[in-house]
Amino acid sequence: MRRGVLAAVLLALAFAPGQAARAPAASCGATQCPPGPGTVRWTVPLSGSWSAAGDLSGTVPNPAYGGGEAYAEADQSVAAVGYSMAVYAYSTRNGHTLWVSSLTGFPAGSQIVSVRVWTGVVAVGVASGPLGAASGGKQRTILLTAAGGQQVRSYPAAAFGGAVSASDRDTVVIGPAAVTSYANRTGRRLWSRGTGSAQDWRSDGGHLFVAQAAGGALGTGPVTAVRQISLRTGAEQVIRPAHGTFDGRLSQVLRRVLLFSGAQGVTAYSASTGAQLWRRPNAVPESDDTVHGLFYLAVGSTLSGVSPSTGRTQAQVSGASGSSSGGVYAVRNGVALGLDLGALGQIWGYDVTSHHVVWNSHTLPWPHWFVDLSGIGGSTGSTGNSVLLTECPQRVQTPSGEVCQAPELVMVNR
Repeated sequence: MRRGVLAAVLLALAFAPGQAARAPAASCGATQCPPGPGTVRWTVPLSGSWSAAGDLSGTVPNPAYGGGEAYAEADQSVAAVGYSMAVYAYSTRNGHTLWVSSLTGFPAGSQIVSVRVWTGVVAVGVASGPLGAASGGKQRTILLTAAGGQQVRSYPAAAFGGAVSASDRDTVVIGPAAVTSYANRTGRRLWSRGTGSAQDWRSDGGHLFVAQAAGGALGTGPVTAVRQISLRTGAEQVIRPAHGTFDGRLSQVLRRVLLFSGAQGVTAYSASTGAQLWRRPNAVPESDDTVHGLFYLAVGSTLSGVSPSTGRTQAQVSGASGSSSGGVYAVRNGVALGLDLGALGQIWGYDVTSHHVVWNSHTLPWPHWFVDLSGIGGSTGSTGNSVLLTECPQRVQTPSGEVCQAPELVMVNR
């Protein structure tokens, strides 16, 4: 719940039941299967012990057997999922296993806390100690090759930090007290910018925006400045509010507009001048659509797409918060992606302009949507045409809870 924008995606802004009325798409096991939105591109079995529940958690590693969270992300070539201190990579085209990499050399109780995929590399965040980052333990970013899963480098990272940009040549990492770019071949520092006790951060347009708060400790004190750092060169600019402090916590950045959220709503500021642009009371940041250039805010059961520069509503979806239908998890290219929960779960796309469900998948029992608290990674990126989920077609009741007998990783076209 640390980051309002990522916590909000789990609040299930629900649509009224029955809206997802289109016929479900078929599984894409046959070559003649049409690759349209909602088509299940592939499913692959997952190893280890998993549980399945009808709530927001869905199919997840079994905590009764020491399972932590599972994290996943995909690019155009590689889909990677990490859990139980191992990373599994699959071809995004057909689901064939590319490699499995076990992470060793960490204290007992260490956990994977993020998986991020870039062209040529997979960056995995690992928190050391029995409670990982929650206990203030050390965290590292492990860089693996996307082609074979070989470990390239290990870099120190901050809690809720880690790699924010990477390639086979260099990696930019938010560390305990600085943002640093490393040359992957040698591990040499290319540039480094001190951040002190780094606060909330977001990336946009080739820049990293890091909020600096008074009081020092992570997550405390009002934000007095935002550092804008070029991910390519490390060039830095300090953005200060016109009056005193920014209102709330840094939640989103889009098209050079900083969106801060607090108990009273959201406030937008210019990333060029620090001047306040607009306010929206009682709103919660829910998502953003980088293609259409809109912030998506939830007010009650209404989801509004607003212009970053003016705050004017450009798109709107109203729903019934008491519905059993599930919730909206992201908006991509004008389509809100939603998930129905339970044994008859589905993923669906709702066009925010035409106000119609435009596609939905076939049944995905006990689905789970991946969320990376860093704001990077998860079930779907801002670009690309796929969604990653887990599902459980078979489960059994045991004294420790609902155990999934056949957990699967699923890739769905969007």
